[in-house]
Amino acid sequence: MSEILHKDLSYEINGILFEIHNKLGSFCNHKQYCQALEIVLKNRGISYQREIEVPIIMDGHEIGGNRLDFLIDDKIVLDVKNKKIITKKDYVQMKRYLNAAQKELGIIVNFAEKSIKPARILNKIN
Repeated sequence: MSEILHKDLSYEINGILFEIHNKLGSFCNHKQYCQALEIVLKNRGISYQREIEVPIIMDGHEIGGNRLDFLIDDKIVLDVKNKKIITKKDYVQMKRYLNAAQKELGIIVNFAEKSIKPARILNKIN
């Protein structure tokens, strides 16, 4: 049995996500949820970067980039959604983020749902 990746930090992040959803419900916009997340992360002293650009590199050349909602403790990419349903495109997008950032764990959360279900996405780094 393998160990859960970034177990304590991801558990704490999930708790924060549920706390925010319990307080704000499913009726705010994307920016408001991100603002709330930033407030809670700061209050808890959790290291993070918000809306950072991560380039895609091929043969030493930048061919575009990605904007991450949050990179938490330089370990976990957090993608905030506020839409009717999470689709396969959202999972593919997270894999792209993880590959570009060279990170092993991402979390997608959709605050528009009546009951949130944060999804963990794993990325094997070679």
